[in-house]
Amino acid sequence: MKFTYSVAGRSDRGLVRAGNEDSLKIDRENDLFIVCDGMGGHQAGEVASREACDVIGYCFTDLAEKITAHPELNPPAELPQRGALLISAIRIANRSIYIHSRANSALSGMGTTLVAMVLEENLAGIAHVGDSRVYRYVGDRLIRMTSDHSWVSELQASGQVSPEEAARMAGRNVITRALGVNERVDVDFRSEPLKAGDIFILCTDGLCGYAEDEEIRSVLNSCLGDLNAMVENLIKLANEHGGQDNVTVLTVRIDSIEKPPEDIKSFGPVTVSKEGEEALAFENSIVNTIIDIREKAAEEDITITADSKTSHLPLMLIFLAFIVIAVLFIIFYSGD
Repeated sequence: MKFTYSVAGRSDRGLVRAGNEDSLKIDRENDLFIVCDGMGGHQAGEVASREACDVIGYCFTDLAEKITAHPELNPPAELPQRGALLISAIRIANRSIYIHSRANSALSGMGTTLVAMVLEENLAGIAHVGDSRVYRYVGDRLIRMTSDHSWVSELQASGQVSPEEAARMAGRNVITRALGVNERVDVDFRSEPLKAGDIFILCTDGLCGYAEDEEIRSVLNSCLGDLNAMVENLIKLANEHGGQDNVTVLTVRIDSIEKPPEDIKSFGPVTVSKEGEEALAFENSIVNTIIDIREKAAEEDITITADSKTSHLPLMLIFLAFIVIAVLFIIFYSGD
C-alpha cells in the first residue's frame, strides 16, 4: 500500500422516519467505501440499499477474478483497474436488485442511490448513481465531487431554473437515476490523485438535501480534523434541520502517501453508459453465483450452531446431574 488512511461512519434514522433505509459499507481490506439511500415501501428500500452494499462487496472479494476475466463485463472507457471493477460491481448490484424486485411483489419498485469510493495506488475512484454525494474537504474548502441525478438538478444544470428557484421547487428530491429500477444503469465515474490530509465525505441526501454546502463546510471546520466528530456533528446538523430523512455520513482521511508519480492525473468525470445486451447473461451468472455463496454460508452457519449446541451437551448433563444431587442432598438433610 502506498497510502494510509483513517475512516469513520454512521447511519441515523433521523427524527421522523420509523425505519432506516440507508446502508453503508466500510471495507478496509479492499479500501472500499459505500453509502446507499434506499427507496420503496414496506422496508423494500432497506433491502435494496443493503443488497447494493453486499453485492459490491462480493464482487471485490469472492468474484473479483471471475468478473475481470470477462471482457463483456468491463466498461469500455479506459478506467483505472479497480475503478473498472467498481463499475462492473455496481452494474451487477443493479441487476441483482432489479431481478429480486420482480421476483417478490413485496419488493416491487425498490431501488437505491449509491456513492462509492475505492482507493488504489495513489488514486481515489468515485462512482455514483442518484443524489447521494461525495465531497472532498481540502484545508477549509469543500469541493463537491458528484452531480445529483435529480429532476431539479438537471433543470438547474440546463439553465432553466436558478439555484434560488431550485431550492423552492416542489419535488426537488425526485431522482432521475437509481440502482434496481431498470435492468441496466448509467454510472458516473471519476478518479482523483490522493493527497495527504484530504478528507472525503460520502453522504445521503438526508444531509445534503437539507443543509447547504456552506453549513456543511462550517461544521467540518469546527471539528479540527476529528473524523468521528465530523460524522456526529453532520448528523446533528441534519437533525437540526428537522431530521425528516434518514442520514448517513462516512468520512475518509488520507493520513500519509508516497509521492505520486508525475503521470498520475485526474480522470473524468464521465458517464459510463449502460452495458450491452451481451453483458446481461454474464451478470445473471454472477448474481446466481452470489445466491449460491449466500446459501452455502447460511448452511455453514446452521451447521456451526448445531455443532455448538452438541459440544455443550456434556456440560449441560453434568450441570443437571449436579443440580439433582444438590436437591437430593437438601431433601435428605431436611428430613433429618
